[in-house]
Amino acid sequence: MNRVPTLAFGLALATLAAGEPGADAQSISPAPAASNAASTLSAVDYNFVAQANLGAPFQIASGRIAEEKATNANIRDYAHLMVVSHKPVVDALDAILQRERVTAPPNTLLQGAYDAMIASLKADRAATFDHDYVEGQLDYQKGNAALFRYEIQNGIDPDLKEFAQHTLPKIEDHLQRALNLAKSAEIARASSQ
Repeated sequence: MNRVPTLAFGLALATLAAGEPGADAQSISPAPAASNAASTLSAVDYNFVAQANLGAPFQIASGRIAEEKATNANIRDYAHLMVVSHKPVVDALDAILQRERVTAPPNTLLQGAYDAMIASLKADRAATFDHDYVEGQLDYQKGNAALFRYEIQNGIDPDLKEFAQHTLPKIEDHLQRALNLAKSAEIARASSQ
């Protein structure tokens, strides 16, 4: 995967998670379809929902690609975990939004980064794919953990905070698994040289 989309995603996610000025751009002038989200959610909750609403489907889509294209069985197993473990996350977040009668806000910056990463993964082949998928997962899981921690610490909506608290341990597990995949890939590369 081209490191530019991966880094762009990481920076976009980190900026939004940290509540930097760029994060407020989405909540200051929300799209008309998401106006009810902006009027009922705090800026922190609004940004959290915008990112989490796109992140889980991205993990499912990229995981499905990796299930087919990865050359390493451990990476395929990890990708399968991403597919099956993110479906309940999507369902849980959707249930909260429906219960609160909130439409998930769009996040076009993040959607663009995800689209670029998916296109890059589709174009990658063999060992390059394996490397880029694992590196992308490391960046994603680190940023996602920061996003969920930020919601837990600074969010206002109790249901979203509970969702973040419930989901964070899974994200931390996924990050640890991605770190293990990266370490095993480094060992394999070193032993083949």
